[in-house]
Amino acid sequence: QAQVVESGGDLVHDGGSLTLSCTMSGGRMDSHPIGWFRQAPGKDREGIACITISGLARDYAPSVQGRFTISKNNARNVVTLQMNNLKPEDTGVYYCAIGTPWFATDQCLMSHQYGTWGRGTQVTVAS
Repeated sequence: QAQVVESGGDLVHDGGSLTLSCTMSGGRMDSHPIGWFRQAPGKDREGIACITISGLARDYAPSVQGRFTISKNNARNVVTLQMNNLKPEDTGVYYCAIGTPWFATDQCLMSHQYGTWGRGTQVTVAS
């Protein structure tokens, strides 16, 4: 069964950049849609970026549109999330997840579309 592990979280300052990685084992990235979610302290988990099986379609939450980029590297079996111009409100635990067999592309930022989750990686943006 495919599993994913997140990495790359760190402490950065306002305006800084980070790249998170979601590495898959037991499966192939080119066979699964992938989503990135985050959970800030005291808040619900929110979908922020997603990419389809083919990697040709992507979607972003308005809060990160234009600053974050999700990409698939099928050769390395990794999905990355490039985050630029980070803000303190981007602080949280970031999770990647594998889409379910009934995944609907037009709902790819919804958590119920995902069945397997990583443990998360902490991103802290200091002002």
